[in-house]
Amino acid sequence: MLSSHAGMAQQSEKQIESAVPMPDTSLPPPLTAKDVEDTPSKAAPADIARNATKQDAAAAEPSKTEPTVTAPAATTTSATADNAITDKLREMIAGKLDRSVSRKADRAGIESFYSARNYAPLWVSAGAANERAQSAIAYLAQAAAVGLDPNDYPTPDFKSAITTDSLAEAELKLTASVLTFARQAQIGRIHYSRVDADIAFNLAAPEPADVLAKLADGTDAGKTLDSFNPPQPGFKALKAKLAELRNGPAPKIEEEKPAPVRVGEGKILRPGMKDQRVVSLRKRLNVAGDKDNPLYDDAVRDAVKAFQTGADLGADGNLGTNTVRALNGERRAASRPSADPIDIIVVNMERWRWLPRDLGNPHVIVNVPDYTLTLYNNGKVYWHTKIVAGKPGKATPMISAEMKFITVNPTWNVPPSIIENEYLPALQEDPLALDRIGLKLTQDADGTIHVSQPPGAGNALGRIRFNFPNKFLVYQHDTPDKHLFARDKRAFSHGCMRVQNPLTYGEKLLSLVMPNEHYNEARLEKMFGGSEININFPKTVWVHLTYQTAFVDENDKLQLREDVYGRDAKMISILKGSERRVAEIPIERPANMSSKPVRMPVGMYGGNNYGSYSGGGYSGPSFFDFLFGGAQPYRPRPPRPINGGRVSSR
Repeated sequence: MLSSHAGMAQQSEKQIESAVPMPDTSLPPPLTAKDVEDTPSKAAPADIARNATKQDAAAAEPSKTEPTVTAPAATTTSATADNAITDKLREMIAGKLDRSVSRKADRAGIESFYSARNYAPLWVSAGAANERAQSAIAYLAQAAAVGLDPNDYPTPDFKSAITTDSLAEAELKLTASVLTFARQAQIGRIHYSRVDADIAFNLAAPEPADVLAKLADGTDAGKTLDSFNPPQPGFKALKAKLAELRNGPAPKIEEEKPAPVRVGEGKILRPGMKDQRVVSLRKRLNVAGDKDNPLYDDAVRDAVKAFQTGADLGADGNLGTNTVRALNGERRAASRPSADPIDIIVVNMERWRWLPRDLGNPHVIVNVPDYTLTLYNNGKVYWHTKIVAGKPGKATPMISAEMKFITVNPTWNVPPSIIENEYLPALQEDPLALDRIGLKLTQDADGTIHVSQPPGAGNALGRIRFNFPNKFLVYQHDTPDKHLFARDKRAFSHGCMRVQNPLTYGEKLLSLVMPNEHYNEARLEKMFGGSEININFPKTVWVHLTYQTAFVDENDKLQLREDVYGRDAKMISILKGSERRVAEIPIERPANMSSKPVRMPVGMYGGNNYGSYSGGGYSGPSFFDFLFGGAQPYRPRPPRPINGGRVSSR
């Protein structure tokens, strides 16, 4: 029985165990006091449910701090896309690049740059435009701010480029546009040869491969592109004024000025005479002082002489028939092709691009339309003066050249163009014309004719000349014609620049290049004499002859000047016409003949009598006869003054 009861008891325990529900050990353990000791209050059931949902979601998703299963697949996809673009770029650059890039130098630069990086794209990353591309596109869209045209630099729409081919095409399109911008920002859209024959600069376009390498290395593509614009303060000041004009009210159209006062015809008027026509003359030439004074005094004479010089008349200071007709027929409206100053600013910014990026220290800036010369040192104005520049038809050129020395007591060697066009025709009328004004004519063994004027107070170059050798044979010099500096418009020379205060200019230059020599005006003046003296510079001074019809003055005001040579008009016409498409391409200009020697057969000149050489060997027509029509008897003519008895200078 006992055994039977024990078995029954054992059986009853098993039955009880099977009847009592046991905990599910697969579930997480229940919370303990430690788990909730930092919890300020018990979570509501709804919160517990939400937390459970979050835990489930977290369990279903991999941790964000750990590598995911899908990341390698995405990276692989991006790498595959970029590899496909790389392959397409290799194919396009190798065989079809001329379809998207027209300029040969750009194609060579693109091939060099991309091949060096195994044709990896510059503007595309992970199958889309990268930050570099976005920065470049944004900057090119604002190219008008620096005086250029955004339409010249088309950019691709990367969002619509969804295929490998379209992405590769977009890559090369942007590459071509940034290369075009960099080149035009640095050297301009118009080659100077299309504007005038008397302009010459050494334009250095950036190397395309270097441009792309600079963009690849930089962090801001827009800033990199902007660096190709001129860095000079003059350019930046025009940029600021351009923005003001475009963002401000429309500029006022300049009203047409009234016609100049007419001067009546009559007898020749000379200094000391009184005549009511002098009143009109004073008003016509804006002579300082009492405009109603009928006396033909020295002020009137000087004003008339200055006008005659500019009009290519005999400058005697008397009011004759030819001078009256020139006064009444003159229409000196400014040669601006547009009343819109925006156009004028844009072409002036274009001309800044022709200048060297480094202007030198110290350096000289001549602004021809302003008739001024400014010496700069350490980026600041060191000295400033007035000049007389070339008249229309005999323009002062645009160049950059190095001043190497100063000549005190210069000999004036007359340029061949003046010999041929002015002095030889004068000799035809008066064989002694050159002798009377102190000029000497000689002939070399090869027949070359030279005309020169020895040093002296009356020398056309004055007492000092500033030499910066150049192909146009122009320089800066003193002048005996001081009265011309009283004129506002001073375009009277043959191309050279006459300096108002040449001794001060010499002192200022020498104080910078030879400070230990202590040159001053008095020391230079003591050197005056009959022999040339050269003062060689130990370091050169760059001279830049510019044409700034728009500039910003020291008071931050925009200044506009007359387009005396018509260069604004020409450039605006190019930018707004069909020539714009080819404006970057230089054109051939006739060779500069101003320096071509004037030659005659050897032996045709034999001294001041224009006969045979004193040593004999040649008998026949004189040099004068040969030049002007053969061996005809000489018939004396009344002497004709050359420019009113003065020497015509450069």
